Amino acid sequence: QLDQDYFAPRIVQIAGPYPGLSRDEYFAVTSEPAPEQGQWTYDFSDPDGPQLGTVAIEGSNVVASCEDPVVIIAEHQALAVPLPEVIKDPVDLIVLVDRAANYFEERKFLVLALPGDDSLQIGAFPSKQDLPEGSEILGQVVLCQIPWLPSMKPTKSGFMEVDEYF
Repeated sequence: QLDQDYFAPRIVQIAGPYPGLSRDEYFAVTSEPAPEQGQWTYDFSDPDGPQLGTVAIEGSNVVASCEDPVVIIAEHQALAVPLPEVIKDPVDLIVLVDRAANYFEERKFLVLALPGDDSLQIGAFPSKQDLPEGSEILGQVVLCQIPWLPSMKPTKSGFMEVDEYF
């Protein structure tokens, strides 16, 4: 039996790859409400609709509180996410965006539509005045999930003296 405060993984549709994701692709996917705490949800693809990818994201308060979630698969270099120097090839990251949060907020990465550019942009800006002129905020990034790769060091050994990330 699940606990009443259990957050089940949330199934979210994938809009597409970044960079190069268009506004139409971004809004083509739909989202379902988060399951009630202690419950789970199902995904049944529409056989007559477009066949879109989905991904299950580990349940948490952050994921459950997204009103209109969508996932973008982004290359780590496109978002300037630092990874160990031995990793030379692009690494796919899961970027969870809440499309309902289409307003400026400090210290948040935003998904933007720029005038005259069909591709969306993802970036953070120190103030609203720093946004590109005429841009439209289409959502906020709420989670960025980085895979563990064999070239990465283990996160915890149990000894602070040998841990790189403590």
